[in-house]
Amino acid sequence: MTKRDLVVRIARQTNLKQRDVMDVLQLALDAITSELAAGRGVEFRNFGVFEVMARKPRVGRNPNQPKKTVDIPERVVVKFKPGKIMRGKVMRLKPEMI
Repeated sequence: MTKRDLVVRIARQTNLKQRDVMDVLQLALDAITSELAAGRGVEFRNFGVFEVMARKPRVGRNPNQPKKTVDIPERVVVKFKPGKIMRGKVMRLKPEMI
């Protein structure tokens, strides 16, 4: 699903204009991005939690040249942990459904 698909679905369900839905959705995504960029987490009850974490530096290997090592520096990443309801729905999926 793309952002556009989501906008169309919400517009149909709410009888709002697609442009209005797109504006609200973009504002919400911008607010989430701003919070994460400031180092703060974002929590949506029953959906999930986005949190900013630092990954430790490590040594990696090139699969094509396994004898050569590569230093991977410390970096900041966003981690998502699904909420209870989402996790329950996804757990019901069978591998052949994907």
